Parts: sequence; structure tokens; C-alpha cells
Amino acid sequence: MTELNELALPLVKASLGYKSSVRDELLQAIIKSIFDELTIQKRISLSAENSEHLMFIVDYAVFRYENKGGSIMPRNLEYRLRNLIIKFGGV
Repeated sequence: MTELNELALPLVKASLGYKSSVRDELLQAIIKSIFDELTIQKRISLSAENSEHLMFIVDYAVFRYENKGGSIMPRNLEYRLRNLIIKFGGV
């Protein structure tokens, strides 16, 4: 998990246009919650080497940060999540 978190954080910050570390703690918590959701609830086996996994976490983290949980997931993220569940999901 830590490897994905380390890879995702700079990409999330770049997507949001942040250069300072002021929001790192919040962004790391969002990334961790997404990782936990995908691995525990959705039973997706995530790999740090898989760019599809990394970019989904980055895009989902940016969405969660910008919307503060008050909006419906965009269709492109929903579609990608379904594909991840089908391709990499557990039993």
C-alpha cells in the first residue's frame, strides 16, 4: 500500500496544481481510504506496477478532494471502477 500511496500523492498534487505540502496529510488520507475501499470492500488486488490502478486512484482522489463527498461519481470513474472489479476483483 505504501508504494501506491507514495506514487499517487505527487500525481494527485500535480493534478490539483499544488506544489507545497500543506495538504499532504488530507490527500494521503483520501488516497488511503480509496485504497482500503478498493481492496477491502471491492476486493480488487491492486498493484503499484499497474498504471491503470495508479491512475484510477489518482483520478478518484482528485474527484473526492474537489467534491468533498457531496457529488455523484462521474460516469468515466464509474465505468473504470466496474472494469477494475471485473478484471482484478476477487471472489
